[in-house]
Formats: sequence, structure tokens, C-alpha cells
Amino acid sequence: MADNLPSEFDVVVIGTGLPESIIASACSRSGQRVLHVDSRSYYGGNWASFSFSGLLSWIKENQEKTDVREDSEDWRKLILETEEAISLNKKDNTIQHVEDVCYASQDLAEDVKEAGALPKLPAFEASDIREAAQESERECLPVQSQSLGTESCEISPESVTCNDPESMTERKDAEMTSEREKNLCDATSDQSALETGKTENVSTAEAAALEPKKITYTQIVKEGRRFNIDLVSKLLYSQGLLIDLLTKSNVSRYAEFKNVTRILAFQEGRVEQVPCSRADVFNSKQLTMVEKRMLMKFLTFCLDYEQHPEEYQDYKERKFSEYLKTQKLTSNLQHFILHSISMVSEADSGTIDGLKATKHFLQCLGRYGNTPFLFPLYGQGEIPQCFCRMCAVFGGIYCLRHSVQCLVVDKESGRCKALIDRFGQRISANYFVVEDSYLSEKTCTNVCYRQISRAVLITDQSVLKTDSDQQISILTVPPVERGQPAVRIIELCSSTMTCMRNTYLVHFTSSSTKTAKEDLEPIVQKLFSLNAETERESENGGGLEKPSVLWAVYFNMRDSTGIDRNSYDCLPSNVYVCSGPDCALGNDYAVKQAETLFQEMFPKEEFCPPPPNPDDIIYDGDGTQPEDSGFSSSSNAKTEPLPEESSDGDSCKVSEEHHEE
Repeated sequence: MADNLPSEFDVVVIGTGLPESIIASACSRSGQRVLHVDSRSYYGGNWASFSFSGLLSWIKENQEKTDVREDSEDWRKLILETEEAISLNKKDNTIQHVEDVCYASQDLAEDVKEAGALPKLPAFEASDIREAAQESERECLPVQSQSLGTESCEISPESVTCNDPESMTERKDAEMTSEREKNLCDATSDQSALETGKTENVSTAEAAALEPKKITYTQIVKEGRRFNIDLVSKLLYSQGLLIDLLTKSNVSRYAEFKNVTRILAFQEGRVEQVPCSRADVFNSKQLTMVEKRMLMKFLTFCLDYEQHPEEYQDYKERKFSEYLKTQKLTSNLQHFILHSISMVSEADSGTIDGLKATKHFLQCLGRYGNTPFLFPLYGQGEIPQCFCRMCAVFGGIYCLRHSVQCLVVDKESGRCKALIDRFGQRISANYFVVEDSYLSEKTCTNVCYRQISRAVLITDQSVLKTDSDQQISILTVPPVERGQPAVRIIELCSSTMTCMRNTYLVHFTSSSTKTAKEDLEPIVQKLFSLNAETERESENGGGLEKPSVLWAVYFNMRDSTGIDRNSYDCLPSNVYVCSGPDCALGNDYAVKQAETLFQEMFPKEEFCPPPPNPDDIIYDGDGTQPEDSGFSSSSNAKTEPLPEESSDGDSCKVSEEHHEE
């Protein structure tokens, strides 16, 4: 039983996605008593990252979609006559049309296991936790243990551009089992090849000689813990709301970041690099001197377009693509600006939207590097866990694999009084934050959801080969047909700690019109070869090699953003709904939503203020810090403590001057 959990809290948060985790962190930081639960066996919900074996378990779970066993109805006896229950979902219905395909050689022996994988513990009794969740949890445990490392680093130009993959690998490997450590000790030569400094000193010819001729499925499985595969693919704008929140709250010390190194464009059947900074423009060999001057003139105008309304007054109500045609820009430059700089929809975005997006892009240049974007090492799934850790540091209690039966509503006041969990414990709170996927079909009868098409590929080469094989790239492929959505592609190299050596992790994202495979496979075929067993295909007349796809997964994800609160049926006033991921490149919607909901609950409290200086903290009693971390421990509830905060004194803080930059 989970009767050792406290029975009263100020705030209960259900779901560990990004907006819920930000809210939990903000509430805990402001002194509220927070309980943060999730019925899943991993942090992040649809924002999570998985090792390769963890992703296979996730795929199996979503492909089978088995009915969840109905628990005992004894909990209904806890509902009084003056109360009513709002039942919550017992299974996740946000993922559909999951299909995975292996193109690599499948020479997998039955006894091949992921290197360093933890042994599976005996399953709990059926009355406690269903076996499928147990297996998934065991598979995904490495991702949880990896996600919040003990070293921390500020978001500064130095920490972004000079991350040392060797030190990061050592930090993560220290969290692995002793068996993994032994294997790594036996493979010192292989580890040394991962060092960025040494890799840069190896000549191109030597590096090519070291590359294996063919990567098999067996290798991918064995190196499965090298993968951190995101369910949602996003980047952080260096001047975006999430970076501002990370630096303001000092949550940035729980994560490390890499600069996106390239912005690519796809036109006339080929991929090319887009010059976006002043230096890139004038060093570009793709543009003529006249085009360079045209581009610089237009970008300079976009930086202060508000000061020159006469330049676009007649096009305010027209599309940005139409406005670009009136400027002295070649078709090549129009393509770069529309699809690789402003990254707005050609069909739907107006002139003001395009100018605003272009200005934002330019303002983000130079803060941390040559592009506007950052990517968190070990994947996007790091970010929700960083905020969870901040919540835990200030006393929040975490329980994974802890489902909730219902919310208890007082009939007279219409407010939610409590929840009843699957163990029959009644937990009271003043406010309840619920992720959309937990709401029942009855509650969401009038809600109309959009869908996101997603694909994740493991490939053997970059989509655009250069002298360096450690590139992080973003590419937007324009719509194939008029009215269709563009497809955003983010390609990650091994130095991002998201894939094994000599492979790339490629994320495809677009708004859905059909199933994910129907939407995205035509684009995959344009850029990649789907037959890894034969010679590489060549572009028509170009003789350019296409990288091969080794493995791929396609799925559709529900987009629950932008839904009016009134669309939900009979939602109590003190129950707040958080949405899942949207299709946008950045994270602004999640941050805005979290701040808005927090201010509705606590209008007089500051949202995620900086933590106090440890030297200024005065503890009650005898002046010693209490040993209790605020975590509940229950054999059945499976409370999930997060890693201890680093005490090695190496943490660095973002200066006030840098934050205001």
C-alpha cells in the first residue's frame, strides 16, 4: 500500500512532460508542497528520451495497445454522497500508427544483449504493477539514470562550444553497472576514439580507414545505451523563452548543450548549406557577389523592420512568400529566407509573421555560436528531468508507475478536493495539474485534436558530408504539393550523446495529413537509400552518394496544444490542463503555458525565481541540514528519487550580465 505518502499537498501534478515539470518546479520553488506522479515508468511522457532497447519496448507497448486490466472498484466506496468522481484514463491514447523497419543486416543472435544492460528483476504481483510496465521500466532505467548528471555547467559561450565528449562519456559511464565499467575498461582503445580532441587530429583518410564497412543490427543492439532517442524533436533558440527560464532559475546547471553547427536547405534535388551570419554570407561559394549584397541588405532591414512600415504596408494582409517576390531577391535567396531562416509556412504565414520570425532568427545569432540554436546533450528528454530535479531539491515528492483512479469533486462548490490513486489512498490538495492524455474520452468529447507525423532514422552517414563528421544540422524540406506541410529534419551526430559512433540520428517532423509513414517516407526516399545491403544509390546525373538508413520508426503523436479550456466537459475550476508537445521547432508554447497556469494558481508569487545562495540559507533547529530529501519510499508505489545534486564545487552560475544579454 502507498499509505506512507502524505495525505495532503498544496499542488498535485499528474504527468511529467515539460510544462507539468516546469509548473512542479515553480510551485516547489515558491514553497508549495508538491506531489508529482506519473503512471508511466519513465520521466517526460511524450517529451521523453529512450535508449534503443527502451524505445523498442515503447514501440511494442504502443503497437499492441492491450486493454488495461480493470482494478478493483473498492475505491468508489471512498466517494461521499456530496462528492462525485471524474475518472482518468488508464492507458495512453496519444500515439498511433507505430511502425518500425530494420534495413541493416539482421544477423542478431538470440543471446545478444545491450552492453551494460541491467538485469531484469522479478515482476511484481499482478495486483501491484502490470508486467508490461515492469519490463518497460527495466529497459528505460538507464535513460533515467543518465538524464540528470552530477556535473553541471552554465549556459555560456564556453560551455556550449567547448563541451568535452570524453568527460561527458565518463560522467554517464560512471552511472552504469560494474559490468559495463568492466567492458569499457577492456575497450579503452574504442573509447579513446570518441574523444573530440583526438578525433579532430585524425586525418580524413585515417578516419575513413577506421570506419566499419557495414553496421549491423547486432551492433546497434549492443551499443543501444549509446542512443538517446527523443519522442519529440525540438531545438532551443538561444534567445528563446526556455533558455531565458533555464538561466533565470539556474536549472541550466543540470544540463549541457551543443551548438547546432549547420542550417541546410533542400532545393532542386540537392542539399546545401545556408549562409546565415555575416561571415557565412561573405565566405559562401554558393552565392554570387550580387546575391551576397542582396541578402545582407534584406537581413539588415529585417532587424528593424518595425521602423520602416512603409516597406511592407501594402503586404500586411498577404503571404510572406508573396512579399519576398517583390524584393530584389533571387529565387535562390527567397528559398533560403523562407525555408531556412524564417522557417515559416509558405502557404499560411503572413508578411508580419515572416518578418518577425526572420528578426528572431537574426537576434539569436552569435549569442552562443554561429547559428541560433542549441541542443541538449543526451536529448530533449533531459529538459523535463532538469525541472523535476529542481522540484525535488525543494521538497517535491516523485512517484512513477503510480496511476490515479479519479479526481474527487465537491458537488456544492464544484472544486476538486482530492484524488484517489490505484492503491485506494485519498490525497487532498488545493490545486491539480493534469496532462491532457490523462483525461477520459468523456471529458474530451468536444475536443478536436491535431496530429504530428514523426519519424526517427538511424543512418550511416550525414545527409551532407563534409570534412567533419560531427555536425548537428537542421533542414527544412518544402512541401511536395501545394497545401501540404513542410517537413523539418534534425540530424544529430554522436557527439550529442544520442547515437553510437559512425551513425547519425535523424528526426523528421511535420503536421499530419495521413499516417506518419505515408507523410514522411517519400521525403526519406529523396534523401536516403533504404537498401543498406546494396551499393549506394546515386542522384540522377549527379553521382552523389545517399546515406543508408539502418533502422527507422514512424508514428503519429497527438497535438493537444491550443485547446480552449471550455472545450473540456465539466472541468473543476482548480484543475488545470497541460498539453503535450506541438509541431513547432522551439519550446515557447510549453513555457508560456506553464507560466500562465502558475500565475493563475499563485498570482502573487514569482515564477521560477533564482535559487538562493547556499551560503545564505539558514536552517531551523540546530542549524544542520535535514537529512530527509522529501522522497516517499514505498515498495509498491515505487517512488523515484532523482540523482543527488552535485557537491564537487564545479557548478558554475550564469552571471546577471549574461542573462540580460
